[in-house]
Amino acid sequence: MILDTRKRYLQIAFNYDLGLVKRVLPSIPKSERILIEAGTPYIKREGVNGIETIARMWPGVVVADMKVADGADGEVEMAHAAGAHAVTVLGNSPTETLDRFESSCEKLGVASMIDMVGVSDPLKVIMRMRKPPEVVVLHRGRDEEGTRGKVIQYRHVNRVRSKYNVLISAAGGVDLKEARSAIFNGASIVVVNLVRPGDPWEGISTDDDVAAMAATFLETIK
Repeated sequence: MILDTRKRYLQIAFNYDLGLVKRVLPSIPKSERILIEAGTPYIKREGVNGIETIARMWPGVVVADMKVADGADGEVEMAHAAGAHAVTVLGNSPTETLDRFESSCEKLGVASMIDMVGVSDPLKVIMRMRKPPEVVVLHRGRDEEGTRGKVIQYRHVNRVRSKYNVLISAAGGVDLKEARSAIFNGASIVVVNLVRPGDPWEGISTDDDVAAMAATFLETIK
């Protein structure tokens, strides 16, 4: 396993462009407990080169939020070749895709993360697989953040952990309060988005002292 089940991690997601990565990433304190994510919008905008840039700049774990839906072997190989240490797949993908994804990650030494956005029963998804992933991501989607009553479904943590020794990641509108809640409910990874002022999502403002906020999050989830 790339990640230690005894530790708690902060995953900082870059969802904009290379300019923001080059401006902000050098200021983030180097820590084995900080994962840097090449977010899905960022990858769509910057391509594989965007992942490569982050991997060159960050000495720790890089997560490629590919949200693989099909063609798992090629997608995992692409992310791995670009320097990613972890890759995501959509939990509502066909079971064949999930199994190929997990197999490819294992072969290449990449951490497998299943993103359960839009999935009502994560445990059911995992039970259909030949082998469980390394990380299960309980994700309230970006478009769901403003919907009243839409919350990260922590009730699934104990259900999944009762059968599988996996890490649980909490994503979607995570601020300091939500980070505390995630850890209290058994998550090992909290995913925090970098958010530009004026955008309607929770996270760390790109106008804030990102390094100081990262240190605060690490202290909060320790």
